[in-house]
Amino acid sequence: MMKYDLPQKFKSAGIYPYFRVIESDQDTEVVINGKKVLMFGSNAYLGLTNHPKVKEAAVNATKKYGTGMAGSRFLNGTLDIHIELERKLANFLGKDDAIIFPTGFTVNEGVIGSVTGRDDYILWDERNHASIIEGTLVSFSRKFKFRHNDMESLERQLQRCDPNKVKLIVVDGVFSMEGDLADLPGIVKLAKKYNANIMVDEAHGIGVLGRRYNGKGTADHFGLLNDVDLIMGTFSKSLASIGGFIVGDFPTINFLRHNARPYIFSASITPAATAAATAALDILRSEPERIKLLWEITNYTIEQFKSRGFEIGPTSTPILPLYVRSDEKTFMITKELFEAGIFVNPVVSPAVPPSETLIRFSLMATHTYEQIDRAIEEIDKLFRKYGVI
Repeated sequence: MMKYDLPQKFKSAGIYPYFRVIESDQDTEVVINGKKVLMFGSNAYLGLTNHPKVKEAAVNATKKYGTGMAGSRFLNGTLDIHIELERKLANFLGKDDAIIFPTGFTVNEGVIGSVTGRDDYILWDERNHASIIEGTLVSFSRKFKFRHNDMESLERQLQRCDPNKVKLIVVDGVFSMEGDLADLPGIVKLAKKYNANIMVDEAHGIGVLGRRYNGKGTADHFGLLNDVDLIMGTFSKSLASIGGFIVGDFPTINFLRHNARPYIFSASITPAATAAATAALDILRSEPERIKLLWEITNYTIEQFKSRGFEIGPTSTPILPLYVRSDEKTFMITKELFEAGIFVNPVVSPAVPPSETLIRFSLMATHTYEQIDRAIEEIDKLFRKYGVI
């Protein structure tokens, strides 16, 4: 057996920042080791995990359908509420059909791993989420990586492809660590030029981006929903549940229903998770003011960090990367912030190069300005202490 003791070394040094055990609900304030901590490390962008209607829907579904499905959608695991949610998702995003997967990770693994053939091509951004990378590894298609948001790099890779074969460009709509957006206008332009298809991972875009605060994601933000062939999303962020989905045209979704192995060979999501996601989607659609509030506090927070000299890169979303550019300093700042009652997520090597380490600070619509100001003051104090700013 291999020897793996790196986590133990960090634990011995008192700076291990992972698997912190939460003893309360997932809210703007959580309890860890009996201590209240402000949560700025969550992906619950709309703050719906505690919404009474979402919790009530989950409880009622459990009472009616039980706690689990004991089988895959393909066999004994399809409920009427699964079908209802799929129809709502397809309608919401203006596509023909949708299917639900057990997790967002399995969506990308299953779709990207099966939707193109052995003689086809997958082109992917170098900063895509690990689940997208996993899907490309599973696929038998040829894979070409292009530099992050670099349209010249993407075009060079498209020029390597056989013009008569399928070419699928796969990108995150919102890149989950840096908070910046995919250059969808540029990608769509190249896709049309080279007859390629586009799949966008909207895990961090659904419920956050979209015209008129509609929460439809990055593609709608750019007015390009009709130019994107496949849209993927998760329930574990804005939709306050667990699971994932893909929407697209009837032929593609029908193919995936019968060929995506993580879908066929995994038990379907629970009744409670399905009902919670449905209720959250209904709230998202009926309460655009939640998204508007999220953007008001996001713009406020971005301006506050910029005015104090923080390096936050090109982010334009509720995901704010606070660059530290040192593994050791990132761990120490995370540790001392936690001691001060602020929960943030460290992003260190090998996830990123040591020169690009950062603290990921993320917002929810339910954060108060008082909570944000307190967190900024503590972060500012520690970044100055360690000579980052």
